[in-house]
Amino acid sequence: MSQPFAMIPLPARSHNKPRTRGLTMMMDWGLPLPVQRSWLEMQHKYVDLAKLVVGTARLYEEDYLLQKLELYESHSVRAFLGGQFMEYVFHSQGMSGIKPFCREAVRLGIKAIEVSDNVVPLNDNERRTLIHTAAECGLEVHGEVGSKSTHSDPAALVAQARQCIDAGADVVLVEAAELLRDGEPDVDLISTLRSELDMDKVIFELGGPWIKNTTQSENYQLKVFLIRTFGPDVNLANVMPEAIWETEASRQGLGVAGPLPEEFAPSNAPE
Repeated sequence: MSQPFAMIPLPARSHNKPRTRGLTMMMDWGLPLPVQRSWLEMQHKYVDLAKLVVGTARLYEEDYLLQKLELYESHSVRAFLGGQFMEYVFHSQGMSGIKPFCREAVRLGIKAIEVSDNVVPLNDNERRTLIHTAAECGLEVHGEVGSKSTHSDPAALVAQARQCIDAGADVVLVEAAELLRDGEPDVDLISTLRSELDMDKVIFELGGPWIKNTTQSENYQLKVFLIRTFGPDVNLANVMPEAIWETEASRQGLGVAGPLPEEFAPSNAPE
């Protein structure tokens, strides 16, 4: 289909889904079907993953949830369960409850699941077992690393990320609170992650009101920093539905952050 202003060159961007880089994960805190349908009608080509946040999937009537999942599937968006749902299952039922939980996700048509320890601490063995169990059940696994309340040593974060991948995680989500220090992007940490990990397997989370003492402006500046550092195809998570369009504009140098650094500029830019 034709687009307006087609004479304006844009940076190279992985446009075709399923993408393996430049992923955008959208948060679904309980979008009603008509609203979900409206958002996807306009911006589905810029959304790769939809996170059914925390344990919200438990609250739907099954038929309603199935309609939501089918709608995502019809737009080539992979829906997945937020990690705090598995944390709740592990806390309340122990390891014995994890396989039935994962099998139920597969039965419903859910494609992926997050393994995190935001509110229920995991040791290394527990994390490996949870990831391995979910992968065995046929789910794509997103292993989250980092803390919402403390700053981890960069080497420890890298080690935890590698542990997740070795256990069978397909990608690693980096907690947004780790990426900010004193309101600014933690350049040293982000540089360490870049040098030590495969960035195609790393998705940087953006923050929100669930992170104490972090403002909307700080989170926006983190997004700008990540796009300007890694380019249009950086993997971003926790984007709210109303921010998908603006995020894509920023990826391509059309946002408030302005044109991207020269290394990402269009090769056919006009003189």
